[in-house]
Amino acid sequence: MQLTRRGMLAGAAAGGGLVVAWWLMPRTYRSPLVAARGEHVFGAWLKIASDGVVTVAVPQLEMGQGITTILPQIVAYELGADWRQVAVEPAPLSGAYANIPLAKQWAALWDSTFTGISPATDDLVAKRFAQSLRFNATAAGTSLAAYEMPCREAAAAARAMLAQEAASRWGVAWEECEVENGIVTHAANRATFGELAEAAAEYTPPDPPPLRPEPPREKPLPADVDAAPAYPRIDLPSKVDGSYRFAGDVRLPGMVFASIRHGPVEGAQLAGYDTKAAAGIRGLAGIVESKRWLAVAADTWWSAETALSKMKPRFTTAAPVNSADIAARLEAVLTAGEAHVIAESGGGGDALRRVDIGRRYEVEATYAAPNETATATARFADGRLDLWIATQAPEHTRIAAARAIGISPEDVALYAMPAGGSFDARLEHDHAIEIALIARELDRPVQLTWSRRDELLRARPRAPAWMLLGAQLAKPAPGGTAGAIEALRIRIATPPAAREFGKRLFANLTPAAAIRETAGEPDPLACEGAVPPYQLPALMVEHVPVEIGLPVGRVRGNAYGPTIFAIESFIDEIAAKAKREPFSFRMSMLGGDVRLAACLQRAAQLAGWDGGVDQSGQGLACARLGDGPDAPRIACVATARQGEGGVRVVRLSVAADIGRIVNHDIARQQIEGGLVFGIGIALGNTVQLRNGIPELPDDTAFGLPAVGDCPEMRIEFIASEAPPADPGELGAVIAPPAIANALYSATGLRLRRLPLLSDGI
Repeated sequence: MQLTRRGMLAGAAAGGGLVVAWWLMPRTYRSPLVAARGEHVFGAWLKIASDGVVTVAVPQLEMGQGITTILPQIVAYELGADWRQVAVEPAPLSGAYANIPLAKQWAALWDSTFTGISPATDDLVAKRFAQSLRFNATAAGTSLAAYEMPCREAAAAARAMLAQEAASRWGVAWEECEVENGIVTHAANRATFGELAEAAAEYTPPDPPPLRPEPPREKPLPADVDAAPAYPRIDLPSKVDGSYRFAGDVRLPGMVFASIRHGPVEGAQLAGYDTKAAAGIRGLAGIVESKRWLAVAADTWWSAETALSKMKPRFTTAAPVNSADIAARLEAVLTAGEAHVIAESGGGGDALRRVDIGRRYEVEATYAAPNETATATARFADGRLDLWIATQAPEHTRIAAARAIGISPEDVALYAMPAGGSFDARLEHDHAIEIALIARELDRPVQLTWSRRDELLRARPRAPAWMLLGAQLAKPAPGGTAGAIEALRIRIATPPAAREFGKRLFANLTPAAAIRETAGEPDPLACEGAVPPYQLPALMVEHVPVEIGLPVGRVRGNAYGPTIFAIESFIDEIAAKAKREPFSFRMSMLGGDVRLAACLQRAAQLAGWDGGVDQSGQGLACARLGDGPDAPRIACVATARQGEGGVRVVRLSVAADIGRIVNHDIARQQIEGGLVFGIGIALGNTVQLRNGIPELPDDTAFGLPAVGDCPEMRIEFIASEAPPADPGELGAVIAPPAIANALYSATGLRLRRLPLLSDGI
C-alpha cells in the first residue's frame, strides 16, 4: 500500500472529521457530454463532428448578456476553429462546470462554518461546495472568472489531440503543425477537423494543455467607431427571425397552458373562488389549487387567463404591505435602529468629531421586470419530471421542483432554456415548484406563464435603502482651499437582502421563513459599494437591518445601485459646498487608483466637460464595483438640457475599464443596456404597493424609457492588462447618480431620492 500525504490526512481523521476529510478530497469528473451521430467528445467542453462543426457546452444562462457567444469564442480562439462552424448547446448539470468564484463570493450565504481559516482553505471549501452541489449559477458577473481558463484548457488540449493525429499521419512532430480556421496544416499537408476528429478523440489529453501565448483579446475602439465584430453573436440571426426558442416556445404532444393567481402578499391564503363563472369557457383542462395560489389550465393561455379572471379568486391576509408603511419602517430605524459596523478604516467612527455636512438619500425598491415573465413547461410521467425552464441556478431549481412533488432530484430532467432578460429574477424558482405541482395534478404536459401582474406580486425587488451620510471637512489652510474629507460615516437602513435571498436559494426556505431567519442580521453583501473608491483618512460604514414585510432579492446592480447613488451624489454636494470643481475634487481623492482616474479623464474628454457650472446641465459620477485591484471601473458624464417638455437627458458619455476585453461588441452592448436600465431607475416610476398590490399592475407601473427617451451614448473602453471583468452592471449603477448631478447642474434642484422624479420636480 502506497502512502501519500493526502491519504495520511484523510486516514488520520476520525468520526465527523473523516467525513469532512473525505468531502475535501480532490475529485475528478468525467465528461457529461453525449455525442450525437457523427460527433466525438473532447472533454467536458466541446464536441467535434465529422462535418467539422464544433459544439461548445455552455453552463451559464443566456439572458441577453451574450455568454453563449463569449465562451464559444474563447474555445474557437484557443482551438483554432472556424467561427462559422461553431455551435452551442446547454451544458448538462455536472460538477465539471462548478462556478467556484461565485461559490466563494457567496460563502456567507450557504455556510461559513469552514471559511475564514485561510485563503487556501476558503478556496478549497468553495471548490468542494460548488462541485458537490453542481453549482453553476449565473450571477454577479463571474462567468469569465469561472470559465475562461477551463474553456481555454479544454480547447488547447483538443487542438493538441487534433495535431497529434495529423502528425501521426504525416510522420512529423505534432508541435510543428499549425491549427487555424478549422484546419490542421504542416507544409503542404492539410486536414480538416472533421477528418481528424474520430481518431483524435482517442488520444490522451496533454497535461498541462499547450495554451496559446496570448489569451483572447480585442482592442478598445474609439467611442465613435462602430466596426464589424470579429465574432458576431451566435444567437443574433435566430433572435432576428424569431426562431430562437425560449421556455414559452416549447410545444409537447397533448400540452395545455396554465395561468395562475397569487395572493397579494407573502403568507396570503386562498379563501375561495367561483368555479361556475368559468363554465362557459371552451377548452378548460383543469383547476389546480394550492394553499397560496390558484391555477387554471386550458387549450390556450388566454382561455386559462380569462377563466381565472371570471372565477375571481379571493385571498386572506393578516398583514397587507403598503409602500407608506415600508417608508415609515425605514424612517424609524435609520436614526434609532441598532447599527452594525461592516467596514471601518483609518480612525473609523471615532475620527468623526463633528458633522460639517450631512445628507439623507432614499432609494425605493427596484423591480427586475424582465421582458419574459416567469415561464416553464413540464411533463410528469412514471415518477419522473421533465422541466423546460430558464434558470440562473439550475441545480437548486431542480432540487426545489423535486421536493415539491416528493421525488428525488435525480428523477428531474431539467432542460435549460434561455431567458428573455432576467436581471437576476431567474435566481428565484417559485414557478418551477408551481409547474411541478400543476403537471403532477393534471397528469399531462403543461406550460405555465405568469401574467405581468403576478410577476410583480411574486417578484423580489432590490431592497429599498435609506442612507445617512455625514462628513467632517478640512478647514481651509492659509491660501488654500477647503472641502477635503477628513472623515466619512455612512449609515444604511436596508433589509439583510443577500442573506434572505441565500436562505431561499440554498436552504429552500419560503420567503416568510427566510425573513424570520435573517431578521436583525448584519449583511455586508446588502451594503456592497458603500466603501467609496476614494482614499479617505477615516471611514465607517454601518448597516441597520430592517424588516419591511416585503421579500426582497437581487436585481441588476444589487446593493451597488443605492450605495453608489448616495456616495456620488454626496461627493457632488460636498464639492458644491466647498466651491470645488467636481472633476478635480474627485481626482484629488483617488490616490493610487490610476485606472479609475483614467476613466474619469476620458469620460470628461468625451463629454467636453465644462466644470459642471450652474445651468451647464453636466453631472459627473464614477464607481468601482468591488474592492480588489481587478475590479471594473466606470465614469460617466450626463448632460441634461431644458426643452419644451422640461429637462431631458440628451447625452451619456462613458469611459470604462473592464480589464482585458474578450468581445468588444458585446461589452459595449452590455454598457448600453445597463445605462438604459439605469435611466429607467433614475427617471421611471416608483412601484407603489397598496394592500400588497401594485397600484398599476402592468408594465405601465415602471415608466420605462422608450427608444425616443434614450439619449445619445458615447462609450469608450480603457486599454487594460487586468483580468476580464463583466460590464453588465456598470451602466445600471452609474447612470442614476450622473443624471441626478446633471439635473442639479441644469435646474439647481438637488434630488436625493430614487426614482428622481418620484416626488415631482
